[in-house]
Amino acid sequence: MLDTGVPDLRQVLDVLGSALLRPLTELPERPVPVSGVLIFERRAPLPLPPVRDAILLAVGVGAAEAQAKELVDAATEAGYACVVVKSFGEPVTDLVDAAQRSGLVLLAADEAVAWHHLDAMVSSALAPTVRFAQAAGTPAVGDLFALANAIAGMVGGATVIEDPHRRILAYSTLPGQAVDEGRSQGILGLQVPEGPEYDEQYRVLTQARHTCRFAAFPGGLPRLGVAVRVGSEVLGSIWVVDADGHLDATAEQALSDVADIVSLHLLAARTAVDAVRGRRADLFRRLLADPSSVSAVAPQLGLDPNLPVVVAAFAVASIDAEDVLTAHTANRLADLVSLHCEARYGRHGCALIDGTVYALLPSGPSPNGPSPNGPSPSGPSPSGPSPSGPSANSHRELVADIARRAHGALRVRVRAGLGSLVPGLGSIASSRADADLVLRALTDRPGDPEWCQVATIDEVWASATLSALAHILATHEVLPRSIGPAIRAHDLKHGTTYASTLLAYLDANSDVVTASNQLSVHPNTIRYRLARAEEIFGFDFTDPDERLVLWLRLRLGDQLGW
Repeated sequence: MLDTGVPDLRQVLDVLGSALLRPLTELPERPVPVSGVLIFERRAPLPLPPVRDAILLAVGVGAAEAQAKELVDAATEAGYACVVVKSFGEPVTDLVDAAQRSGLVLLAADEAVAWHHLDAMVSSALAPTVRFAQAAGTPAVGDLFALANAIAGMVGGATVIEDPHRRILAYSTLPGQAVDEGRSQGILGLQVPEGPEYDEQYRVLTQARHTCRFAAFPGGLPRLGVAVRVGSEVLGSIWVVDADGHLDATAEQALSDVADIVSLHLLAARTAVDAVRGRRADLFRRLLADPSSVSAVAPQLGLDPNLPVVVAAFAVASIDAEDVLTAHTANRLADLVSLHCEARYGRHGCALIDGTVYALLPSGPSPNGPSPNGPSPSGPSPSGPSPSGPSANSHRELVADIARRAHGALRVRVRAGLGSLVPGLGSIASSRADADLVLRALTDRPGDPEWCQVATIDEVWASATLSALAHILATHEVLPRSIGPAIRAHDLKHGTTYASTLLAYLDANSDVVTASNQLSVHPNTIRYRLARAEEIFGFDFTDPDERLVLWLRLRLGDQLGW
């Protein structure tokens, strides 16, 4: 049995496994105590450890850089136990030699593992409970089902392990342990059923720092539950059925203690999923940027190149696209979109590009079952051939459901748009362009925006067309565009209201009475202003083409900055 005081580096590496961290230098025969983990940032000074023997994560330092050798020397002098680098294929021979000369242990991390995940996993591995359990034969990291069985046997009740989105990741299968209908239904769908009673349980659980006891629902059984955390981040939860009400304070403490072990497993599982998801996102970005790559990319995404698809786009409202908090929210939105699209259609493609999350939605029946919510009608399709029928409705239902869940989880305004259905992956650039137009149309809607806005290209075809025209007018300098700004400039200089009068008149389909009611002025005032506008600006209201272009320039003036 291991000493549960100060851990040894070999113990930590045994817990994490060689796939995550591998030694580049030989480990000394003597014990190498490890007191904690700190992060080095290349533009900041070396953090001095509060105590000796900490692990230093060399974030952003190339293994072949001169700074890496300098860091090894500085870390040795400061009393670090070891330094962790990522090589990304760079030669490490010189760095290994420098570490061996200084007597410092050098470790290489898996390049696919994010530094903040690695930091959290090492911190979890340093927890005494984790090292004790590893020595006592707890299942290897990643084997969640074996871990669920171990917890069920130790605590004394049927166990499930869930992620933060209430997906069931693993469940125990020990014979003779009672379960209720809620647990059975959750296991069948690998998702906790929806309901306000469950919402309240999770609210209580995520706020508590200890094991919680929950009374039975009608027709159900009481439970113990504990949140699984790394620092302030909730990674998931553990639930144990207390069928006979016999689980006492000892069981509560055991469940609380085992949460540290589960955190390590969940971090490892999430890291593996993130690596796979990242590779799929890279493939999807390549496909969006270069549709001619479809023959190479489609097999890697597991898709038929000729499968009809739709591109969906999601975005969060922000006043500053460069804001760090907005970027973090966009990443969380990408995770949510990926999660729900994978549950519905499998692991095809989802990518965050310039603040917008794009998802690839195959046409046809969902391989993973129907939408959890009822139908949501998608409205008419006045723009011609585009998604319609059951498949389009299914896509819209999913997108609307994701947007609602994202708003509920992130507490920000969420916009989502569906592009047109295209006949194959080689045409997805067209569907993406349509999805972008939908987002732009939702952004430009007048009035206070709703917290959750969802539309298809068919539903906003008119405003989407205007957005496209605005883009043309803004980017094609050869088109004359003086009349709109000229009218607004005249109003600003002389205190007149020709722009608003002309727009109201044209919006009213050239009905003077309707325009006068809208502006709360006499109809003769409208007639006078129209006549004066023709004299001053030199256009002809009897020409339908001039009326159309004038309306477009006034209607799109705000979008064009005129």
